[in-house]
Amino acid sequence: MANKDEDKETLKELREITKTKENWGEVIDDVANKLNENHSVIVKAKILWLLGEMGLNYSKQVEAYIIDIAFCLEDEHPKIRERAVNALGRIGRADKNLIIPYLDKIMKMRKDQADDVRLAFVWACENIATNAPELFCERMDLFYKMIQDKCVRVRIEAPEMFRVMGKRKPQYVKPYLEKLQWFADNDTNPVVRIHSAGAIRITKRTLKESEDNATDD
Repeated sequence: MANKDEDKETLKELREITKTKENWGEVIDDVANKLNENHSVIVKAKILWLLGEMGLNYSKQVEAYIIDIAFCLEDEHPKIRERAVNALGRIGRADKNLIIPYLDKIMKMRKDQADDVRLAFVWACENIATNAPELFCERMDLFYKMIQDKCVRVRIEAPEMFRVMGKRKPQYVKPYLEKLQWFADNDTNPVVRIHSAGAIRITKRTLKESEDNATDD
């Protein structure tokens, strides 16, 4: 394991890299290679976060390292699993084809014991669904179940997936509108109520727009 001074130095270096986005294309290999070095959880988590942000901007250059990031989904430390799933979400937002081979692994993270990992899973899926909603059309039931998660932050975030999908593939959210309405009216958490209502509103608006367009045609 790297000693504390080494960790401090590496963290400092990573923070500098984070600030200089314009140079990211040139340093991706250096950052990615640090993932397999013997660093502390804090450093490794920062590397994963940075690789995710780099992958959003330079997806092709991160491609070679996706296997290493996906390997971190099985790490014993929840912080590493959380950052790994988050990174894959950012990369998948840029290019769905890069994460499709790992999609089943990503989907398993919804059952992770750590609340932060399940929360990161929802965020990752929202990122991917922004440009590749078709990957989740048949998976919406999983997110409906997550509105009933034991962690309130997961419950708050889960309806947001319906908002993302409702804007892009509203017909797949349509079967859930009644169920979402129940949460909008009755959930004990005000933010769950607000997010559920928002998902309904967006979905209904998009459905109406597509009906109007069909009439115009």
